[in-house]
Amino acid sequence: MAFGIARDELLRWKQQVARGELAFITHYWVHPRFEGIHTVTKAGCNDLKKLIAWGNSYGLKEEWIHKREKYPHFDLIGDKQLAILKTENQWEQIYRFFPEEKN
Repeated sequence: MAFGIARDELLRWKQQVARGELAFITHYWVHPRFEGIHTVTKAGCNDLKKLIAWGNSYGLKEEWIHKREKYPHFDLIGDKQLAILKTENQWEQIYRFFPEEKN
């Protein structure tokens, strides 16, 4: 179950992904398989070659891509999620969803 994002944020992410840009969107998330994990970041791009190459640079495997028709993406969670967000300078999302990182 996803929550904590506005419709316009989701639409902006979808537009960026559809244009072949690498785009990130983070939201709160609850899943029984991932106890203690409360957020997920979707890193998407509909240019699969670009998305695969980007993922490889972070040690993400091609088979981990959620190949949605228009919005293929990786789901980033846990320590890898925060490390990638920092490397990608996604500070707005970091400060919003990881407020302890402001210190």
